[in-house]
Parts: sequence; C-alpha cells; structure tokens
Amino acid sequence: MKISMIGAALPFTLALSLAGCNGSNDKAVANDSATQSADPLNSQSMGRPFEETEVAKFDEPWAMSFLPDDRLLVTEKRGVLKIVDVLTGKIGTVSGAPTVDYGGQGGLGDVVTGPNFRADKMIYLSWIEAGKGDTRGAVVGRGRLNCTQPLACSLDGLSVIWRQDPKVTGRGHYSHRIAFSPDGQYMFVSSGERQKKDPAQDLSNNLGSVLRLNPDGTVPADNPFAERGGVSAQIWSYGHRNILGLAFAPNGNLWESEMGPKGGDEVNLIKRGKNYGWPNASNGINYDGSNIPDHKPGDGYEPPEAFWTPSISPANLIYYTGSLFPEWQDSLLLGGLSGETLIRLKVDDQDVSKADQWDMGFRVRALAQGPQGAVWVLEDGSNGRLIKLTPIDHGHGES
Repeated sequence: MKISMIGAALPFTLALSLAGCNGSNDKAVANDSATQSADPLNSQSMGRPFEETEVAKFDEPWAMSFLPDDRLLVTEKRGVLKIVDVLTGKIGTVSGAPTVDYGGQGGLGDVVTGPNFRADKMIYLSWIEAGKGDTRGAVVGRGRLNCTQPLACSLDGLSVIWRQDPKVTGRGHYSHRIAFSPDGQYMFVSSGERQKKDPAQDLSNNLGSVLRLNPDGTVPADNPFAERGGVSAQIWSYGHRNILGLAFAPNGNLWESEMGPKGGDEVNLIKRGKNYGWPNASNGINYDGSNIPDHKPGDGYEPPEAFWTPSISPANLIYYTGSLFPEWQDSLLLGGLSGETLIRLKVDDQDVSKADQWDMGFRVRALAQGPQGAVWVLEDGSNGRLIKLTPIDHGHGES
C-alpha cells in the first residue's frame, strides 16, 4: 500500500528551507564534552510510550553502531570515532580514524560492524575525501578494532574499498550509508547524486544509486548491470537523491529513507535494477518553485512506499526487532531532522502504513536498536545528546 503523509496531518511545524530539507548543519563546533544524566527527560507528561535518558554528548555526531556487548561506536563529523560504555556513560576515542574532508554535509559518516565481527573485529566506516581541485566524494573503508581495554581502542589497517565516482564539486548529498544483507554476503552502500540531479539517471557513474558489493568492495557477478563493467557494475538501483537511511528486514527486504527536494521525502523498498525517478519524478517541487512531475502509474519509475509533504528531512531508519517495545516489532523507525520527529511505520512484507509519530523537540540524526531492545537516539549538532528510549513501565536497566 502506497501512502501519503500530508503536512496538514502532522502535529509539528516543519522547516522548508533548503538547509532544513537537505539536513545540513554548518554551525561552528567548539564543544567536545560528554556527560551522563541519570534522570529521565519528561516524556510521560507528553503522552509518549517511552521515557528518555540522556547518557552522553558528542560534537556533531552522525552515526552509531553497537558492538555485541554494551559498547557503542559513534562517529563525529570532524573525523573522530568514539567508543562508549552505555552502562556508565564513559567515553573513549578510537585512534586510527581517517582524515576527512569536513564541511557542509561532509565529514566522517557511517560506522557499521562487519558481518563476521565476532571473529575478525572488522569495522566499516564511510567518510569524505578530497579530490583534485575543489572536488570531493564519499568513500568506504574497513579496518580491525583492537582494544587493549574496553575504552582504549584503535582501528588498525584501515583501507579504502569503495569510492564515489566521479568526485565533483559541492558539499552535499553524499548519502554514504552502509548496510549488510542479513546473510552477511553483501554490502549495500547509498551514494547520493551530490546535488547534481542528472547523474542519478546516468548509469555510467555510481552517483544517485544504491550499490551492491561484496564485503571486500569487489562487485558480485550477478549484479543487474554487471555486464557494463566499471562502476556501473556496482549499481543495484538508481534514480535516487539523498539516501540517509538503509535498513534490512529479517526477510531480506531492503528499506531506505530518502530526502526529497521541497517536499516529497520518501521511504522506498529497494528492488534489483529499478529506477526510482529522481530528478524526473518526485512528489515534491524544486526549491525555486518549479514543478517536478509527481510519481504516477505507468511512468516507468518505482513510486515511494510512503512520502511526506511538507518535508521532515529524514535521517536514518532502523527495522525494529526487539522485545522491549513489543508493539514496535516489524516496524521501521525513522528520525526527522527539520521535522524534529520520531516516526513509526508498520511493515507488512512489502507494504508500510503510518502507525505513530512523536515530536522530539530536536533534530534526530541517527537511531539504533540496543542489544536488549532499547532504542537509542543521536541528536544532531554540537553537544548532540545520546538518548536512550525505554518503555515508561520498564525503568532504565535495559540497553
């Protein structure tokens, strides 16, 4: 079922400026402190089914990933990788992080544990590297996490295994999210169209696409455009704008959250070889007010499973499988930047339906499911908080 989420039905005010819709946050950052608060934020009085506990603060956090224990990796855009004991709130810095091209929407991006992490300790990172002249692009690299103590760690042997091609000017729409298929056989990477529009319909580059790779960055022989060779062989789907969320369901379905222009933010089910329409079709309009044809049957493009007008600026999303919030099982949880919201979409195989929506009062940069089923939230910006969400009647002992 395709659903529209129209702004008139949303209980919060949405920013429609270019900065809000593209999710950038270019404020100067000076604070790198981290603190823990044992007192939950006041959620019960706001009618929410969860309470919020602040655990730590970071300098422009962008992504997070749990290790198999109660430690959490957090990236900061300026190029710092942090490791957190979420039970105590103590934080360490992981040495060996890459040098990044910082600015606009760029810097250190995603962090994901490899599919065989328990055996090989492999960590995958994405970041922005400079090219020739004023060009730049996203890359993905991997290295081994080596810890002499729980919070004294290094990332050893970090090497680049994938690059956006070509590198172009500008500092937006990198996307560079990473997700591994449930069987661990394939790595999927989102590659934004870098605010250039046309590359999303051009299969000679890997911009504006979702890419399917082996865990070492090589290209599977059965990719839909493998016969084209070069970077074209990496492409799994195309016609995308700026994908900031990738999440697999246990059944292998791949979901993404994608920023539209002025309106038309999307959640899509990613399918092999399909074209998702950007910039030829969108349920939003251009920032200058000019029209873009809406998605419609028979136009040759995959329509979104859900969309938002006005924009919420969707950040990442997760597929919830925990037991701490049983009513959230088999749901997508989506964070909004300009929308300052947490949204739940109920999933029924390949269909989604709107379920819940909560005004968080801050820009939601990233979400993660903890080892015991709590939902963890990263606030965008300097002094961005790490917040744990737990059911109101469950206390604070779960992570």
